[in-house]
Amino acid sequence: MEFFTVSLLNGVIYGLLLFMVSAGLTLIFGMMGVLNFAHAAFYMLGAYLAYSLEKTVGFWPAIVLSPILVGVTGGLVERYMLRRVHRYGHGHQLLLTFGVSFIITELVKLFYGNYPVDYRVPASLDFSAFRIFDASYPFYRLLIGGTSVLMFALIYLLLTRTRVGIVVRSAVFKPRMAEALGHNVPMVFMGVFAVGSALAGLAGAVAGAFYTTNPNMALELGVMVFVVVVVGGLGSLEGAMVASLLIGLITSFAVGVDYSLADALGVVGLGAWAHQVGGLLTLKVSSLAGTIPFALMLLVLMVRPSGLMGNRE
Repeated sequence: MEFFTVSLLNGVIYGLLLFMVSAGLTLIFGMMGVLNFAHAAFYMLGAYLAYSLEKTVGFWPAIVLSPILVGVTGGLVERYMLRRVHRYGHGHQLLLTFGVSFIITELVKLFYGNYPVDYRVPASLDFSAFRIFDASYPFYRLLIGGTSVLMFALIYLLLTRTRVGIVVRSAVFKPRMAEALGHNVPMVFMGVFAVGSALAGLAGAVAGAFYTTNPNMALELGVMVFVVVVVGGLGSLEGAMVASLLIGLITSFAVGVDYSLADALGVVGLGAWAHQVGGLLTLKVSSLAGTIPFALMLLVLMVRPSGLMGNRE
């Protein structure tokens, strides 16, 4: 019971963290059709900017200012770089954003070094929310989860219940009509890219204090974010949330399962044969936890290429 409860909580929080990072990427692709390879780099940049700002303005102002600065950076990237290659298709966009990611990573290493920085949860937030069995559960984990849920609610309401959402969606699906009605479509796209980048920066600023802030954090989480977006469905905000929670729970439970196929085959008397064969049959599920999300992605692509909640068209 303890294993189930703790794994469930940790899986949900990890899944919500994945959504925090993938929400901006989903928004950018869904609204603009740009698969942004630099998105995880913006997540890392948000964490490092928050670390620097915390020393001068404090933790909460740093959490607010860091995403704004990342959003401005994202807007400039779209205005002066991406806008020049839109007409050449996805290949040029991928190459450009990959280059931007590389530049951001190298600049972070240049200014902060190649080692983790001392960005920690402030003492005022470093306390236990409740006790579960014999362990204390950190309040800050719940703060990360709450921030993610609030982010989902605000984005969903903004896109479906406000005039801003109507303008954005019309600029995407009917750009010429939107321009005829007096809307600046390029400015709308720049705003969408800036907001998506700011969301990644917010995720980095919030999560970087709890998890390790280091130059490899973009690589560590960036690949998993793309798995979330593909599994959930490219451009689907609801799909990103479902996929994030699914991957978070699967990973959390898999880490604690110390059994293999050989152990399962032992129930029917084939355990000795399986251990003799070895290989994949004797690998523990816990050792495969990092690869299970990728296996899930392959399965989803084979069964439903558009993703769990993606548009088939």
